[in-house]
Parts: sequence; C-alpha cells; structure tokens
Amino acid sequence: MACIRRKMKTIVFLHVLSTVVWCAPPRCDPEDDFLGRFCKEPVPEKPKCMDIMMSYCDDMSYTHTMFPNILGHRTREEAELGPEYLLLSVADTLLNGQCMPDVRLLGCSVLVPRCEKEKMLKPCRSTCEAVRRSCQHAFEGIDMAWPYFLDCDRFFVSDQEGCYDPLEDLRVTQEEAQASLDFVPQDHHTVIQFSYHSNSQMNSLLKKTAARCPDISTTYSIGRSVEGKDLLVIEFSNNPGVHELLEPEIKYIGNMHGNEVLGRQLLIYLAQYLCSEYQLGNHRIQTLINTTRIHILPSMNPDGYELAAAEVQGANDHENEEASYYNSWTLGRGNAQNIDLNRNFPDLTNIAYSRRRHSRFRSDHIPIPDSYWFGKVAPETYAVMKWLRSIPFVLSANFHGGELVVSYPFDLSKHPQGQKMFSPTPDEQVFKQIARTYANAHATMSGNNSESCGNFGGQGGIVNGAQWYSIAGGMQDFNYLHTNCFEVTVELGCDKFPAEEELYTGWQDNKEALLTFMESVHRGIKGVVTDVDGNGIKGARISIKGVRHDITTAENGDYWRLITAGTHILTASAPGYTKAMKKVRLPARMQKAGRVDFVLQKAVDKPDLEEDFNIPSMGTYERFDPYNHYERYVSEQNQNREERLEKPWWWSYFSRAHGSSPTWLLRTD
Repeated sequence: MACIRRKMKTIVFLHVLSTVVWCAPPRCDPEDDFLGRFCKEPVPEKPKCMDIMMSYCDDMSYTHTMFPNILGHRTREEAELGPEYLLLSVADTLLNGQCMPDVRLLGCSVLVPRCEKEKMLKPCRSTCEAVRRSCQHAFEGIDMAWPYFLDCDRFFVSDQEGCYDPLEDLRVTQEEAQASLDFVPQDHHTVIQFSYHSNSQMNSLLKKTAARCPDISTTYSIGRSVEGKDLLVIEFSNNPGVHELLEPEIKYIGNMHGNEVLGRQLLIYLAQYLCSEYQLGNHRIQTLINTTRIHILPSMNPDGYELAAAEVQGANDHENEEASYYNSWTLGRGNAQNIDLNRNFPDLTNIAYSRRRHSRFRSDHIPIPDSYWFGKVAPETYAVMKWLRSIPFVLSANFHGGELVVSYPFDLSKHPQGQKMFSPTPDEQVFKQIARTYANAHATMSGNNSESCGNFGGQGGIVNGAQWYSIAGGMQDFNYLHTNCFEVTVELGCDKFPAEEELYTGWQDNKEALLTFMESVHRGIKGVVTDVDGNGIKGARISIKGVRHDITTAENGDYWRLITAGTHILTASAPGYTKAMKKVRLPARMQKAGRVDFVLQKAVDKPDLEEDFNIPSMGTYERFDPYNHYERYVSEQNQNREERLEKPWWWSYFSRAHGSSPTWLLRTD
C-alpha cells in the first residue's frame, strides 16, 4: 500500500512538473534561425514611474519615483529594508531635530528619485552642498560620519545636467512664513537656550554658530585631550583665520578645571551672542569684532567635565545630597590623567624670582627649562602652550569657579615659605586695572554686599593670586613670563556646578563684564617697528623705563603694550639695529590705544648687548619640546583610541538592521 502511495505521488509530481515545463516560455536556441523556426526572446519590462509608497518620503514635492533607484535598490521593499532608509526614519531623533526636514528630504531624493515621463531625474548638487555646509556639524556633534549616500559628487548632478531641487517647496514654505512675520512689529534680539551642553553638543553648537556667521567666524582645534576630544576654539574677526596688522588678539579659556562649569557655559553663550548681535546690526558688537580678533576656548578640560557632569547627574538620583555635593566639589577637577592643569605649566615664576637681582634680567619671554619635560606634561597643557606661542595674544581671561573674585599674577609667593604673601609683577598697576575692568562691570563682584565665599567685595572684587593662596605652575603666570599676554583668572561664583536654572542669572551677571573686558584690549599703546625701508622687524623689543618686562613685535613688526595712563619713556631695540627712544603721554581718560611707531637704523658697530653674561644660560626661547612630546602624545592617543573601539551610543539603532551593519556611519578621523 505504501508503495502504491509513493508511486501516485511521483505521478502527480511529474504531472505538475510537466505542466510547469509546458507553460514556461520556449527558449530560443541558436539553431532555431538556421532551421527557420520563429522564436522571440521575452523583452524585459522597462522601468516605469510609480507612486511613492515610502512613509518617510511621502511629503516630497513630487509624487512619482522609479526603481532601480540611484543607489541600485531594485524594488521599494529592498530600499525600505536598507540602513539608508532606517537612518532617515530616526535622523530627527538622533540629531535632536537639527537640520530637519532638510536632511530627510535630501536623502529621500536619492532613495525615491523624481520620475517624469518614464525618466529618472537626479537631485541638484548645489542643494546637497548647501545642506552639507550647514548640517555636517550636527552629525559631527553625535560622532557620526556624513552619510555616504549624501555624497554630493557621486549621487547628485549639476544644473547643466538637468537636475531638480528637492527642497524647493520647503524653501517656498519658509519664505512665506518669514514674509508673514515681517508684517508683525517685533523687537529683534538674540535668543539663547540656557542649558548645559555635553562635549559633542558644545562642539556641534560652536560649528553651527560659525556656519551661521561665516564672514566673521571660524572654528579650529588646538589639539586633543587625553581621551581624544577636540580642544575646539571659535574665533571672531572681520577676517577670520588671519592676523591683521595692528589688530589686537584676545582669548577666553573656560573649564580648565572640569568641575568648574559656569565659565564653559558663558563662553558658549557668548559665541552665540556675538554671531547673532553682529547680524542684527548691534553697533557695539560690530565695532568690537571689526577691530579685534577674539578666540574662545570654552573647554580646556572636556574629559574632566564629562566625569563631573556624570557625578552631578548621579547626585540627582541620590538620597544623600550632601555627600554627592561634596564629591562633585573635587571629582573631575583634573584631566583624565588626574593632573591639575593649573599646576601643570612650567614654573617660570621661581626662575624670575631667583634672577631678579641681576641688573639686566627681565621678567619676560623666559625659556622653558629642559627639566620641565622630564615631568608629566598633560596633552591639554601642551596644546595651550603651543597655541600661546603661535598667536600674539595681548589679553586673556581664564574662568574658574568656587569664589567670586578676579585674581591676577603672580600666583606663586615670592618667598618659599610665604603663604598669603603679596607678590606683585613689574606690571602691578596694569594688572589691577585689568582685574578691575571685569570686576567693576560684573553685576555684584566688586560690591561690599556681594554674595562672596571669601568676602572680596571689600577689596573691589580683585586679589593678587599669591596673596590669596600660592601655587606653582599656574597658567596666568606662564602667560606673563613666557609670552606677551597679560592673563587674569576670573572666579565666577561659589557654586562650581550651579543648577541649570541659575545659568540665565549667571549670563546676566557676566555679559557686560565679558564685553567690557574684550574692549579693554584697545587701551595702552600700539605701533609698528620697521627698518628704514619700511619692512617690519619681527621680535623687536619694546621696553618701558622703570618696568622690567618687555614685549616683542609680531611677524610684521606690529606690537601692543598694555600700560596705565601717565608719561612713559619707550625704547625699541632689535639685534643688528640701533635703539630708538620716545617719550609718550597717555591721558587718563583715553579709551583707545595710542599709536607709537619706531624706525630702527642698521647698527654701524656691534649691536647693543642686552644679555648679562653673569646670568647662567637657560637656552633659547625658540627651544620648545626638545624631547618630541607631541609625537609621543599622538602615539599614545592613537593607541588609546584603538583600545577603546566602543561603538557610539546611536549604534544600537542600526545593529539589528537588515543586511550588513552601516560602518560607513562611523567616523574615522
């Protein structure tokens, strides 16, 4: 019986098979034509325009598409299962609404390209390039590479090739909305969101700000932290990226201690404010940016900030708030190597003290001793030192937290055993003026009734650093003793990590001080030192009688010297030239720098000798990093990066995607 059943199944199977074979279209053999048989191969169906049936692309300016699409997906189903479409479906969430719907519509123009009269049209390259310029920062902000299928050169074409603009309807809608707003009287002002920013959000916002104001702003990195995070600077100038003759340069540095965060946020807000107010026609801001080159580094210690922010976030979930607050006072202060960056700079102050009795010794441009490099130099410190040596900064402020006061050099006590000992620089009066500029413009810092942790209101909100407490290896002392730059430390308040709702108050208290301090870089004197042929002399010294601290000229011979009002005798000198001397008088109420130029004659005899050969040699100023620390840092960071091959937080969205994982979204830089 079983045998009969098997035979019956075989017969049925063969019958079905014969039916399938019989119904299949006849195949053409080469001999058919020879034998006179008529045979016609089936013609493949040509692609036709079809309705767009993909939900995340159903709001395109057209209704018909064609498959295979530009990426080679043969069907709608194949396109929907790909990681490209998955990215478009979650992009709004990943990018927190930034650049939406622009990026989604641009991606849809590749996945479901426009079809007219059974012909596929490609999107315009110019549209792609515009979106990439304004939106690449959003992808970088979440450590995501620009998607390969939005490659403007590969998948988009020029206007001459007959392209279409996939964002045309979106622009019309935006223009209509803007036109309706134009009829409504409104008070134009800068809008700032007063919230904390992660490192990636901060960098994204800085790049977005620079993209909004490309004529006056740019971003650049001065190096990387221990964990490989960019130390990103945003610059403002009417000619960004270029040092212009007689235009002073100023810098702001925040978050040197990772857990002191208000300065970091203030500098992020300041960047947004400068860009927006310049565009809105604020005369004060336009004058400032058109005459000054401003550099803002919101976070010198992004690794420490990340640790401190995580601790504060954890404290919010803790029952014991006091214990959590205490931990957050110190956690994240140092970098990822637990180095306090404000103790990590070369201690040049001790060198200045040890040689101050020599009649010709000056407290400026002191070389870095070779012994410094045998210690542990943080990559963040290294990056800032290189930065200081590459740009002729005139003025600087470094923002901290834990007190409400402006501290100025020296930070190290002039006596080895001295604590809280007044230790002035040769420019004591200049530093007092600089410190008061910020403190007096601050809402509460200089007042007697200010809410100060150490009650510095009675001192006008300023203090000599060593008189407050003595430290070696501080950044403001290094600025003064190694470069032309005069730096002060601004302590912004008692709470190192204030609550988010207090950020607006912090901005209001400091906004005027931030602007006034930058404007003060235009005081003192400025000029150009040239030879008789009008060529600028680089490295010429500008000396003031009675002040044992010189500054030197920049690449094209220009200089800036912050000095107080009064009568001064200035001397310009350079190797191979004779000295030139001038007497100048600065009125007390003079708000702009006085112009004092020098023309130096070639020396007939031997050049003037300024060096006192009784002082032991320290090497030259140009000697920097003789043991190639930079190469070692780069090698260590690359090794650390290879060891931390962790996928970014958004990778989980794609790990279960159909087909291979989209490794093209991972950044390789």
